[in-house]
Amino acid sequence: MRLSSEAGAPGVMGRRYHLCMKNVVVRVFVVALVCLGLGVTGCRKGGGGDAGVASGTKVYSMRGKILEVDPGSGEITVDHKAIPGFMDAMAMPYKLADASTISEMHVGDVITARVLVQDTPGGPYKTQLDHVVVVAQARPDNVPKVQYHSPTAGEEVPDFKLLNQSGKTVHLAQFKGKVLLLTFIYTRCPMADFCPRMSENFAEIDRGLAKDKDVYAKTHLLSVSFDPAYDTPKVLRSYGGAHTGRFTEEDFKHWDFAAPTLAELPKMEEWFDVGVTGAGDPQTLMHSLSTVLIGKDGKVIGWYPQKDWQVGEMEEAVKKAAGA
Repeated sequence: MRLSSEAGAPGVMGRRYHLCMKNVVVRVFVVALVCLGLGVTGCRKGGGGDAGVASGTKVYSMRGKILEVDPGSGEITVDHKAIPGFMDAMAMPYKLADASTISEMHVGDVITARVLVQDTPGGPYKTQLDHVVVVAQARPDNVPKVQYHSPTAGEEVPDFKLLNQSGKTVHLAQFKGKVLLLTFIYTRCPMADFCPRMSENFAEIDRGLAKDKDVYAKTHLLSVSFDPAYDTPKVLRSYGGAHTGRFTEEDFKHWDFAAPTLAELPKMEEWFDVGVTGAGDPQTLMHSLSTVLIGKDGKVIGWYPQKDWQVGEMEEAVKKAAGA
């Protein structure tokens, strides 16, 4: 399997979250018009398997047009095509896994979505929609307030400043001359398949790169917290040492853990397409994922907005960028 990345055109507007519980993404492709992307997702503590999918839940894919939106019940009525393995084409109401996303849906929107079905011996008893994607928007003038940017290969990365685990200010431009692999986390994340997975992946890559001193010297890892109020240098130092396995002996020469200031955070989230809501409560904080491979010239090589990139393939991509 090849390592794949996703990159959108500069200036794409809207939130595009790819996450565990709540997920709405709006993508409009209209000739001579602006592409709009609007989404909401969540990361809450849950069971195994697909993020946000309970054990025993079957997942199907659906495409159709919204006929009715009912904010009171958190339901949308969809005239959808046949759902292979589940039901024939028909129009029926569906509850949203996260009713708060209903404000971003409108009658006439064409959507794709995951249909989550919990089975009982007597048949399906609970059906919900998540990962809703608006592929044709009925109201193309519905521009979101926040404009999220999708990192694109060849783009210069802004020189964001952060405070690292040692209490020192670091900025992205200082890593020019090295290949930088950057991801976003927060230390209190309760979902094993999100931030902890990213940190474990980075730890494995760090160990792999360390086997070649020349490659190690030409590369750097950076884990960025989007929870600066809690993730102080002391917290980041403890978290980082635990993930490298060296604990208090870690020198952090190859892997920094850092957080932007509260003032800088929104700009960094928007540029790297990191959507975060519910800050302050680690159990309900909802966020997207964003991992970026940045070349020695400070420009984007690849952007990975999901969790399913493979460690071995990413390590090889880093080595290739480093000239190994």
